[in-house]
Parts: sequence; C-alpha cells; structure tokens
Amino acid sequence: MKPTPLHSNYNPDILRIMPGNLRRVVEIGCSSGALAKAYARINPKCIYTGVEIDPDFAVVAKEFCTEVICGNIENFADDLFLRLFPSDCWIFGDTLEHLFDPWTLLSRIKPQLSPDAQIIACIPNAQHWSVQANLICGLFRYEDQGLMDRTHIRWFTRTTIIELFESTGYEIIEGFPRIFDEPARESVLPSIKAMALAIGADPDQAVDDSIPLQWVVKAVPIQG
Repeated sequence: MKPTPLHSNYNPDILRIMPGNLRRVVEIGCSSGALAKAYARINPKCIYTGVEIDPDFAVVAKEFCTEVICGNIENFADDLFLRLFPSDCWIFGDTLEHLFDPWTLLSRIKPQLSPDAQIIACIPNAQHWSVQANLICGLFRYEDQGLMDRTHIRWFTRTTIIELFESTGYEIIEGFPRIFDEPARESVLPSIKAMALAIGADPDQAVDDSIPLQWVVKAVPIQG
C-alpha cells in the first residue's frame, strides 16, 4: 500500500515554530522535501536529514535535504538510528499516526537528545466533528487521504496526544489547533454538545476539541 501521496506543500504552522538557529533537523516522512526547502531559506547552514519510507519520494526529497535516508524509522538498527544524532529538532508532520508504535519510537529518541532539543509534531484529530458525525451513521470508511487516510494506523485526540508525549518522557511546551473553514460544522456541534451532556462530560470541551482538523505540538525531553 502506497503512503500518503507525494505533495509539494509544507505545513506553515510547523515552519513557524521551528527555531531559526537549529543545527540539525531530522524530519520523519519528509515526502518531497518541501519543508526542508522552506527551512533552508531561513537557516541555510542547518543540516537537514529526511527519513522517507517511499523510495520514489526519497529521490525527490534529495534535492532539498542535506541527506535522505530511505526506510522505515521503526525498523532502523541501532547503528543507523544513532546516525541521526546529535540532532536538536525532530519533525513529525502528520506521520506519528502512520507508525505502529509511536510510543516506542519517541522513547527510543529521548535518551539521545540534548536538554534543549525538541520534537515538533502535527497530528490529525480523531475527535473531529466529521468523524463523529459519520460514526453515528456507521460510516467508518477509509479514504485515500485526510482524516480517514487508509494508511493511518493510530488515532489520537487532544487528550491522548498529551498522554502520548507525557508517557514517553516529554513535556509539551506549546500546542495549538489547526482550524479550517468548514461550513457544515456548525450544524453538527449542537449534537456533540448534547451527547457530551448525556454522558456527563464537559460539553464545552467536547465541542472545542471537535473543531480542529489537526493539533500541532512542541515537546521537550523531561530531564532526570
């Protein structure tokens, strides 16, 4: 099964929170290298290593990354894995949900990081209003891309994203939603609020958490 289609766009919210003085970036799932290209305009001296599972995508990304390693990061032997360090920023732009065990990978990365290193991730919101609306109708259908991308293996909400990072030894120091113009949303939100009330959950929080399409987080390793 092919991964998410090759794209030439980058996530501007990830780029915005990347420090401008990074020495070495590792991006998991670098696709065409679009983010590497954009970051090079800010910090051309940065060593930018892309890890890409699709060999065709990796060829394209080599034009913009300092180095591209083609393979599945979850299967890297220790010698290859340690080649990715020292590094002061790891980027997971809509990739953690494609991993079988992101908990183990984040735990494996942490001991190799310096105290000032960081993880930046963008993660689809499984609590999105459209997913809830379709579930009510029994429609849990995989698609070629988007929230229901058939290559997604794991599903996360705001609450479980926090749990993912805290359980693997990180502190989230910044986090925010990515919200887009979705006119159909307004007709669904009252039902989500009513459902939360029916089960004794916080209705306002349930509504707020159903609006973002994705969550962006920046995390640092907890010392000690």
